[in-house]
Amino acid sequence: MRVHFGWTLATALLAAAGGYAAAKPAKSPKAYIIAEVQVTDAEAYKAYVPGATAAVAKYGGKYLARGGRVEQLEGPPPAGRIAIVAFPSFDQAKAFYNSPEYQAVAPIRRRASQARFWLVEGLPR
Repeated sequence: MRVHFGWTLATALLAAAGGYAAAKPAKSPKAYIIAEVQVTDAEAYKAYVPGATAAVAKYGGKYLARGGRVEQLEGPPPAGRIAIVAFPSFDQAKAFYNSPEYQAVAPIRRRASQARFWLVEGLPR
């Protein structure tokens, strides 16, 4: 009888804990800035990198990919290097992009490259 009671109590505690976990609000999904950058002036582009890197870090971003090897699988190939930056949320990624820190160095990138940027919301966590 005692074993049955212990098992029932443990089951009830686990169920209660599961109910608590289910009741917690879901975290907002991460967001990703994906950039395709064709550098046209490598020397000038070097001045952009430190400021952009510092702004990414300040706004909670983390580089997942940054100019590494790319292989075309379908469709047209990318025009240049690809960068993927993860942010804690969509709003945080927008705050980075619109921040005074990033906007101060963005003109350097625009003069030294041709680029396309996308902001993509991740799946719910």
